[in-house]
Amino acid sequence: MSTVLEPIIGRYVWLEIEGRRHRVYFEEAGQGIPLICLHTAGADGRQYRGLFNDPAVTANYRVLAFDLPWHGKSSPPAGFEKENYLLTADGYMATVMAFKQALGLDRPVVLGCSIGGRAVLHLLLRHGSAFRAAIGLQSALYADDPLRHQKNATEFLNRPDVHAQDAVAGLVSGLVAPQSPDADRWETLWHYMQAGPGVFVGDCHYYKVSGDLRNGLIDGLNTDACPLYLLTGEYDYSATPAMTLEIVEIIPGAKFQVMTKLGHFPMSENYAHFRTYLLPILSEINALRMN
Repeated sequence: MSTVLEPIIGRYVWLEIEGRRHRVYFEEAGQGIPLICLHTAGADGRQYRGLFNDPAVTANYRVLAFDLPWHGKSSPPAGFEKENYLLTADGYMATVMAFKQALGLDRPVVLGCSIGGRAVLHLLLRHGSAFRAAIGLQSALYADDPLRHQKNATEFLNRPDVHAQDAVAGLVSGLVAPQSPDADRWETLWHYMQAGPGVFVGDCHYYKVSGDLRNGLIDGLNTDACPLYLLTGEYDYSATPAMTLEIVEIIPGAKFQVMTKLGHFPMSENYAHFRTYLLPILSEINALRMN
């Protein structure tokens, strides 16, 4: 078997986020319009390896995916041992904008899945003019707590008779479409098995509490300056197509499509099928630049 060198470049960048310095890892490939990719809760930027290795994407886009602080190869900040990780809407937005500024990205496209799919809505709400377009995967205005049946989720995952990351991987395994290839399914779950203590629960705080966008927060949001595209896999009980449709009914101009044979992790569980939905959107955005 011949050696194949992938075009992905990995680097670190120091970011100032809410008054604290963070060493953040990111990967990139391609050239053209910057495309910032936001990973799911408890995972990291490896979920976007399909985009990084797709010449049809990288010919016109500079694809970038960073690991949120505490995730993947990004270290927690100094003094983390004295606190519990908790992701908030303000902290998430500050991280994305700090990354954009540090790399000097001019009106990038932002693509996010799950908590990232929620984040693109927050970015459109707070910083819409700073982005060329937003693409939400498995986007919903709210989410139920996946550990709602446990009195204290943190205590449950910290029990000595429970392997926390195996439990989290088991929890999200039902969100993968049955048609997804086994190798991609298990690679997606492996990312969850490797997360740091308390990271998944801390991300769920944003997903369930701090990032809740109900109660009219995005009513009539303008998509003229920053078009919004929404793609939702049919095999997802946490962010169903019906939940994404609620967003479309609120935001004029939002474009929505249900993805068949895909679940909660379309970019990693079955990229070959997912790209058939993504490439037309990227082509449309690229065409807008040419006009």
